[in-house]
Amino acid sequence: MTGCGRTDSGVHANVYCANFRTNCTVPADRIPLAVNAHLPGDIAVSDAMEAPDDFNAISSCLQKEYVYKILNTKIRDPFLENRVCFYPRHLDISLMKAAGKAFEGTHDFSAVRSLGTPVKSTVRTVKWCKVEKDGDIISIYICADGFLYNMCRAIAGTLVYASCGKLCPEDIPSLLDKADRRLTGPTMPPQGLYLNRLWYEEPVGKMFTI
Repeated sequence: MTGCGRTDSGVHANVYCANFRTNCTVPADRIPLAVNAHLPGDIAVSDAMEAPDDFNAISSCLQKEYVYKILNTKIRDPFLENRVCFYPRHLDISLMKAAGKAFEGTHDFSAVRSLGTPVKSTVRTVKWCKVEKDGDIISIYICADGFLYNMCRAIAGTLVYASCGKLCPEDIPSLLDKADRRLTGPTMPPQGLYLNRLWYEEPVGKMFTI
């Protein structure tokens, strides 16, 4: 089986894609029911289809969107335990939005990655980095053509640093140019991160159309 990516323990996925080859005669539309009977309660297969022979869940993915969720209130919510990052200090949404904009575009993202699996290039294109607030929940949406190890969590940490005045949003382009991980924000806890959206060409892309 080939999955569309892997990440740290504690991170979640609202969507995920995996491909495999099989001689099974069960119709594709019945596979979710068959597989879910053997899965734990916190994971479920929602759809299945026959894919082209050259389809690969990793290399065929056009872009991904992650969302990082922060519970920004002084009192934690026990029902959101391990589902958000609890952050009691007030966060300035306007500064976070400005900092997010600074990450958009094609850059070397070495300054917001952790050492992990070697990669051929640390250059990626961020399509958007948006910040929204709904009640006490702050959501950071990051869409890119690819992600480096801990990139989303480090970007989220940098936005938090900008909100706290530890760096200015307008400083971010120069920090990316310096490619020094020590100059940007911390890697936020994994519990707030979700793989949120996936893009593929048809016919597989139909399963992920919102």
